[in-house]
Amino acid sequence: MIQIRQLKFGYPESSFRLNIPELEIQDAEKVAVIGPSGCGKTTLLNLISGILIPDQGELTAGDVDLRTLNDSQRRAYRISQIGFVFQEFELIDYLNVRENILLPFYINQTLKLDESVQARARDLAASMQIEQYLNSRIDQISQGERQRVAICRALLTQPQILLADEPTGNLDPANKRLIRDLLLEHATRTNAILIMVTHDDRLLDEFDRTIDIERFHEMVKTA
Repeated sequence: MIQIRQLKFGYPESSFRLNIPELEIQDAEKVAVIGPSGCGKTTLLNLISGILIPDQGELTAGDVDLRTLNDSQRRAYRISQIGFVFQEFELIDYLNVRENILLPFYINQTLKLDESVQARARDLAASMQIEQYLNSRIDQISQGERQRVAICRALLTQPQILLADEPTGNLDPANKRLIRDLLLEHATRTNAILIMVTHDDRLLDEFDRTIDIERFHEMVKTA
């Protein structure tokens, strides 16, 4: 479970402020996060992942209080607990598809790259229908296929929390639903929390709940 209480966050030298009086996301819950640009959707994901730290308030994931962790502990938390799918994919052009999927195990010495991990990478690629591209360069595959590579990478460590920041933003309508359905399917299979940011109302129907981040700003204004 993710629990947030009286959270306040602001960027230095910016008028932006995110204020969340209370928010709970249950284990295995699949949540869509909506709201206009600049209202704090990506900021929320970065706080949950430990990339950012609240200025005030409580933020816990499971039994981990993120505000009490130092930098190295937050990195360890992200490695073991978080799978992050970025809007811009964040793939490395000079690596092939297989190497991009395995990237967390190349850059984190705490993760052991063995045959079971290699097999899991192949299984994920097969489930995402990109197994035939494992030895291909990133510039040889389509946008939708690149997004599936990014999802495989995020799922490889079998995270308890899957965060997806506009993962369908650059895709055509058919691929938007495909990517959403693949994320939902894998979250269901692994009992992971899925939190997906989207601007597309047509993708909301399969989620357990929709959270409008803008409402937290309204609550603060009227408090």
